[in-house]
Amino acid sequence: MSSLLTTLFSYNAWANSDLCDKMKSVDSNAHSSAFATALGLICHYNVVAKIFSGHLQGLAHGFTSDTLEVTPPLDELRSQVLSVDQWYIEYIKTISDESLAETVSFSFTDGDKGLMSREEMLLHVALHATVHRGEVARLLWQLSLTPPWETLAVFVHQCEPQRRLQGLRPTQDTQATLRL
Repeated sequence: MSSLLTTLFSYNAWANSDLCDKMKSVDSNAHSSAFATALGLICHYNVVAKIFSGHLQGLAHGFTSDTLEVTPPLDELRSQVLSVDQWYIEYIKTISDESLAETVSFSFTDGDKGLMSREEMLLHVALHATVHRGEVARLLWQLSLTPPWETLAVFVHQCEPQRRLQGLRPTQDTQATLRL
């Protein structure tokens, strides 16, 4: 099990939750286009996470596209995102370093072939979500709404506020706090 991947996916779940909560403050009637675009981006990165979950497990994921024809409402989408996030956190708890290094052959939804290590696939899922959360944050700024302050540094210091004390190094006990 990789402690860095544990931190990364704990952060990812925290950032996704924060963003979905922030989306509740958007007036979906007054800003219907931006709201729909934002939900579509969140839905897209969640579908990709589900697709790669299937690849990691060697299971058919059932998707023919990396988007859905109909984006679920915010509350339903939030529930789906948090469920997928929890799946990744649990998956990382059980995977060995040897398994992380294994390569997996798969097909993208457009039919192109792919080959990545499990660790690369995990990194892809986390970074892919980060890119699209950034796009949603940009939309929020355009609506004059302050997006969540969702950096890894903020996450780490919220989980371990004692790190704000200069010169204090985290101990094994405080590292466990990051592993939700």
